[in-house]
Amino acid sequence: MSSVRPESAAAPVPDNAPGLAHPAWLARLLPRLPAWLPVAALGNLVAKLLIVALGLAITVVVARQGPKVQGAFALFVAVESALLTLFSGLGLWLARQMSQQGGAPSVRALPMLRGVLRAAVSLGLVASVVLLGVSWWAQALPYSQLWLLALAAPFLLLVPTATGLWLGEGRMWPINVAQVAAPALVLLGLLGAGWLTQGAVRSAPLVVLVLTAWVSGKAIVAVLTAVYALHDAAQRDDALGANLGASFGAQAVARWQSQWPFIATIGVTNVVSLLNYRASLFLVERFHGLSVVGTYSVAVTVAELLWLLSSSVTVSAYARIGHPDPRVAAAMTVQAVRINVLATLLAAPVLLAGAWWALPWVLGEAYQASLMPLLALLPGVAGYAAASSLSAYYTNHLGRPQLSGAIAGLSLCLSFGLGWCLVPLYGAVGAGVASSVGYLGAIAVAYGVFLKHAGLPLRALWTRGAGEAPVPV
Repeated sequence: MSSVRPESAAAPVPDNAPGLAHPAWLARLLPRLPAWLPVAALGNLVAKLLIVALGLAITVVVARQGPKVQGAFALFVAVESALLTLFSGLGLWLARQMSQQGGAPSVRALPMLRGVLRAAVSLGLVASVVLLGVSWWAQALPYSQLWLLALAAPFLLLVPTATGLWLGEGRMWPINVAQVAAPALVLLGLLGAGWLTQGAVRSAPLVVLVLTAWVSGKAIVAVLTAVYALHDAAQRDDALGANLGASFGAQAVARWQSQWPFIATIGVTNVVSLLNYRASLFLVERFHGLSVVGTYSVAVTVAELLWLLSSSVTVSAYARIGHPDPRVAAAMTVQAVRINVLATLLAAPVLLAGAWWALPWVLGEAYQASLMPLLALLPGVAGYAAASSLSAYYTNHLGRPQLSGAIAGLSLCLSFGLGWCLVPLYGAVGAGVASSVGYLGAIAVAYGVFLKHAGLPLRALWTRGAGEAPVPV
């Protein structure tokens, strides 16, 4: 299963930078489209479409075994996501250091990359011990199988850490390859396991096979990604050569160590954000069991397909959103928010119509129960598409990830508090309504916070040109 969720003093990326300027035929077709969007964002969107296609294929394999199996798998993936997001600050710190250099690199990347990769492996080992303890103590699925995640934990953290190198440079293709390769290997592993067992697998063993394939595929890709990132960073530093200070390596490690509060804040913020997206699954499990979690998790997966568009735009604009000039950063954020919200609002009815027809046919009649929760989720998910760009502004430009955490925390409090009342009475539909209310309430506050820091009027979102000359705060 794949989920798509919304997330520096840098000089602006030149419009003629390799891979960013759009071709002439596209310029004629879409003359007002920003120069950074066509290749970078659309390339990332294509990658995410592949990721989601592979993730949906995995979901179909699991979901057709029954809602209970799907529910156990969804909860396992949620635990894995919590692990990855808790330590995601290492990669975002590295991305911020790279984006602050802009078009004139002045520091060595390799010492920084080595430092954060070592930290990622060490933290993964600590997480392994915790997961082994939980698995030893737990009796029920999926928690009894967390030992699988414990074995892979030291490697899984390498991907979000290593890709910070390319995120800060605005280079999408290595990130895209790493993101696509993991679910591709997972699916190959599932197909291989099915061939070896020759159809003799039943639901419980299938859960173990799925989880084994999931963590194995991601661990292999993580190691390969880290190796390539180290090679790439070494080549970059060699090419820059004499332009870089020879003593920067030692300074970079010290700087990373001195900025651990910033890194920890990002990790806590992202965990809060993840809980905002996934706490409803555990709430539904608490009151209605794994089978209802299974149908509701499918509704969540489908609804979050809307964030394919917004996350692609935000990742492509991430370096520019981190620009040191408040005018440039605010203008880029407004453009990204505008594109994200309009695209998701237009796509939501199409997605609902397709799901209404396809879910029961592809997954089975049991997943008819996913449709009403999906309907309840879509308004909030569409509105929350702006969160990724606003979060990038808080973190990469302002250097204040705690603002993103506060917004996600507000959404979590609203949705969880309302869900505690609605889920016992209305099940998955109540969870969907509660999540939508939390998303919409929090995004309204998030936009207000952005306007205050950017010095922009409320009309900036829908008035063209209003975001081009903000007053620095």
